[in-house]
Amino acid sequence: MPKISVFDMSGANVGEMELSDVVFGIEPNVSVMHASVVNYLANQRQGTQSTLTRTEVSGGGRKPWRQKGTGHARQGSTRAPQWTHGGVALGPKPRDYRYTINRKVKRLAVRSALSSKVSANEMIVLNALTVEDYKTKTIVKMLSALDAGKKVLIVTDGVDQKVVKSAANIPGVKTTIVGSLNVYDMLNCDKIVIVKSAVEKLQEVYA
Repeated sequence: MPKISVFDMSGANVGEMELSDVVFGIEPNVSVMHASVVNYLANQRQGTQSTLTRTEVSGGGRKPWRQKGTGHARQGSTRAPQWTHGGVALGPKPRDYRYTINRKVKRLAVRSALSSKVSANEMIVLNALTVEDYKTKTIVKMLSALDAGKKVLIVTDGVDQKVVKSAANIPGVKTTIVGSLNVYDMLNCDKIVIVKSAVEKLQEVYA
């Protein structure tokens, strides 16, 4: 079983914790993590882009000139795609980009991302994360003491509004809970700062 140091909010080492091999010690599957990231980004798309076709653009009801005898190419409307101010041919229309991947693939991707972070020493375990008041400087001081870097993902076992709002104004810092943890956020940060109770919950869910 891999072991990891446990720190307090002042950056002091207060002990060690054993991690599950099944969750934090597997060989990361790169292709599965890639599939999970692509799926996450696709599901974030709104799909509300829309262009006007020639039937939706105003005007163009009258034939611009007679069919024959003018020397011009024949035209039926000034709102055809080749005209200025004409409609768009084959342009995007509102659509849903969402799709699902298998549950086993999702779980393997999360375990792979967690294992890659542990092997790269990019996961910091906190014994507890308590913020007495809505103070951004409390989180800034903690991250500085832990040498967490610029892009940090803070993971707690449950929603703590004081933690969420205290970290909301810090550029590059994102907070989440165990139930909302995703591969994209884990791979997109320099380090993961995770509470010990959240690690235990992850091991219960993914072991």
